[in-house]
Amino acid sequence: MQSLPALTVSLADSVHAPTNILGFSHRESKLAQRVREVEEENQIMRRQLSHSQKQLLQLQSNIQQLHVNHSRRMQSTQETKPPILKCEQVPEVPKCEVIHVAIVCAQYNSSRDVVTLVKSILFYGKHPLHFHFISDTIAQRILETVFRTWAVPTVTVTFYPADDLKSVVSWIPNKHYSGVYGLMKLTLPTTLPDTLNKVIVLDTDITFASDIADLWNLFRKFTGKQAMGLVENQSDWYLGKIWKNHRPWPALGRGFNTGVILLDLEKLRAINWIQAWRLIAERELMTMLSTALADQDIFNAVIKQHPMLVYTLPCQWNVQLSDNTRSEQCYTDVSDLKIIHWNSPHKLQVKNKHIEVFRSLYLTFLQYDGNLLRRELFGCGGESKPSLSNQILEANEDDECYDFRRERNLVHRTHLYYLDFNFTPDPDNDVTLVAQLSMDRLQMLEMLCQHWEGPISLALYMSDTEAQQFLQYALSSEILMSRKNIGFHIVYKDGQFYPVNYLRNVALSQATSPYVLLSDIDFLPMFGLYEYLRKAVSMTSVMQEKKALVIPAFETQRYRLTFPTSKAELLTMLDMGTLFTFRYHVWPQGHSPTNYAKWRTATTPYEVEWDQDFEPYVVVPREIPMYDTRFVGFGWNKVSHILELDAEGYQFIVLPNAFMIHMPHSPSFDIAKFRSSELYRRCLKVLKGEFQKDLSRKYGIKALKYLSVE
Repeated sequence: MQSLPALTVSLADSVHAPTNILGFSHRESKLAQRVREVEEENQIMRRQLSHSQKQLLQLQSNIQQLHVNHSRRMQSTQETKPPILKCEQVPEVPKCEVIHVAIVCAQYNSSRDVVTLVKSILFYGKHPLHFHFISDTIAQRILETVFRTWAVPTVTVTFYPADDLKSVVSWIPNKHYSGVYGLMKLTLPTTLPDTLNKVIVLDTDITFASDIADLWNLFRKFTGKQAMGLVENQSDWYLGKIWKNHRPWPALGRGFNTGVILLDLEKLRAINWIQAWRLIAERELMTMLSTALADQDIFNAVIKQHPMLVYTLPCQWNVQLSDNTRSEQCYTDVSDLKIIHWNSPHKLQVKNKHIEVFRSLYLTFLQYDGNLLRRELFGCGGESKPSLSNQILEANEDDECYDFRRERNLVHRTHLYYLDFNFTPDPDNDVTLVAQLSMDRLQMLEMLCQHWEGPISLALYMSDTEAQQFLQYALSSEILMSRKNIGFHIVYKDGQFYPVNYLRNVALSQATSPYVLLSDIDFLPMFGLYEYLRKAVSMTSVMQEKKALVIPAFETQRYRLTFPTSKAELLTMLDMGTLFTFRYHVWPQGHSPTNYAKWRTATTPYEVEWDQDFEPYVVVPREIPMYDTRFVGFGWNKVSHILELDAEGYQFIVLPNAFMIHMPHSPSFDIAKFRSSELYRRCLKVLKGEFQKDLSRKYGIKALKYLSVE
């Protein structure tokens, strides 16, 4: 027993030794330490959220406990309302039982809602999940990338094309803002696999405040022919008392809300569900003419005629924050809530006595670091996600550049098209500006939009909280909101270095035009450059002859600049010392091959030769080699890409009447690390050498010249 403290000291003292007494190497010990830190971080975040919820409840301490007042619930004169059932103790869901969830998701905005919904489910949940998405091509593209890069253990995702289902429901006139997608839950029993017997169906505007397994467990309470579990509607909509002459669809009592549904698919298939709801809908539409609340109207019409199909869920499983809600009668304390449903078109701005509590819970998940949820391991077997730890252990355990190599293996959680995007490029000569940025460069966006009217593909490196700040900034910007040809792609922060080439690859991969301008966010193109380049790519045969069109780069050291409107004005400012060739004073070799002296008098494009450290801004065909992601932070990230373009056989052609100007900004954190750390500079040199050798192996003898580049 007395040897234990000594062993602990020995372990701690051996962290920096090549091998400790347990046989662990330095890198294994460091990895184990990192795993412990991640686990502690996850536990801290959970405690913070729990503490946050307690604080929110304390804010409501002046609110008297509300008692369900059944006498205030208005009864239908024709029907007797099913009683509200209280939660009872039921056996827990087996640890590794898969919970199936179906969601209809279409277009750009709803994909953001889905991510917040999934965060709330994952935070409280402890079971494997299988999400079934009925989605259009836009949402599928976004969500496939979200879940692939998120790589949450024991989460499976399946997509069902909404276009294949439109013919089933598009004949139904629908006045609801959800359009045809608001009717697609009706198709689930026939759309989902025959082997799937039950599923939880959720709207995207849902926030969980409890474990979804408790909701899944309520299937056990279904008896007889009960095939649908729903919460009673918490407004007077189906009582016809919202406004004068209001005539809703038929419903049982108050009707039911379809934001949360338990579907027993096996029972619904047995009664030929598609035919059942279709016959009832056709009959009601003869007098109602259209639906007002999409699928909810039809579900209620079916339940009205076949009440034995419904099981009434406790109201806490769908607390509805609609404009005319009576949801406050559902709970005695906000801690009773299981699911919050933002089913008002006003969403977070809806009026409710406890709206601050609900909003705070929602915003907590909105800003919660999703990376913490991907580290939850359930140990239920099945197909595992790619393990970063295994990739790390394959590296040289005693390599001083281990941290750099680790960054290369990171897969960053990515949310493509964070805002609406609607652009069809010209297939012949369109050009997309490609760039990346972080929060500290956000102020450049509006200026860039004023200089470049063409399509833009941007990768933004942000935390979950920063992504919400960006969203608010963009929604309040008339300039950004007037543009639908900008693809904003959020790459969530992870790791200790800025993954500049990873970001560039994300932005490049999402460009839809045949040509791309590879730029940086702190450069402003000359006015009219977009149209100039469209003509240039056609005239210079960029695609056919493998050419890279070089845009001469300049810089100003003034934050306020009267931007030149022509080459003549730029040359005058250059002579006056208002402008300079880019980085002439610190890194002239980066752009000197452009031959600025020749450019001053050039009237036609001219070819220049590649030289070491050349890193111009170029227009190239979209289908080019990707950036090498081993280069993170500062140094050689763009140089390496231009070097590979040269190895690919690209000619560098300088355009005589094009230019870009770099705007001043504070130094990045990665530049500071490069300047202050000898290890940083040493590792960068190592990575350069490895890259050059890899290039030589890939391109053979023609790449041997790069081996001598220092």
